[in-house]
Amino acid sequence: MIDEYLHRIGYDGPRDPTAATLRALHERHLLTVPFENLDIHLGRAIVADEQRIVDKIVRQRRGGFCYELNGAFAALLRALGFDVTMLSARVPRADGTTSPEFDHMTLLVRVDGERWLADVGFGECFLHPLRLDERGEQRDPAGTFRIEQANARDWLLSSANPEYLFSLEPHTLADYADMCHYHQTSPQSSFTQKRVCTLATMSGRITLRDDRLIVTENGARHEEPIDNDGAWRDALRTRFGMELT
Repeated sequence: MIDEYLHRIGYDGPRDPTAATLRALHERHLLTVPFENLDIHLGRAIVADEQRIVDKIVRQRRGGFCYELNGAFAALLRALGFDVTMLSARVPRADGTTSPEFDHMTLLVRVDGERWLADVGFGECFLHPLRLDERGEQRDPAGTFRIEQANARDWLLSSANPEYLFSLEPHTLADYADMCHYHQTSPQSSFTQKRVCTLATMSGRITLRDDRLIVTENGARHEEPIDNDGAWRDALRTRFGMELT
């Protein structure tokens, strides 16, 4: 699995479980494996099962949403000898509440006595892992981020706005099954309301939505309308290297 996975993300560097390796793998994953919800709109069930999500990302050369992307990345890191913990995260809402537990999966990686927050499944977020125990701003190609302890239980990841709250309680992939089902079936879930496929680049991001292609590069944003299914699938193939059957 390791060789196939590393080939999928275009990585041929060191494999020893160090902070430098983690940083390089995290970046390559975000630059090559898109955040996408297309199976939901194709009527294909997404199951919180490690073998299935690794097969989808590695052998089918697809992307996925957080449970798939971070679940598969955790499997790769563990196979390489990293100490990885799956964490539950909740997204702040405008009314002051947060989304439910297990709404998002993020990862804690311990390397040489340091704790790192890793996340390849939150869409537009940090490109490199962040030090959990570093107070103050942490600069990243995607922006400036901060991690601080919000209360006795929760930690807060923020940039210009709060991104998500998370606790350090360890979880297994099966713990996310109910919310994984909710996000692909509920009319209230943003994932059932529109198709999206988005991929980070070193200078910005490429995003394909239902009706338009959005390319952001060095702060400049360009939108191109997509008015038929043929053009949509062509953009998916040429921009993301994905061919849907």
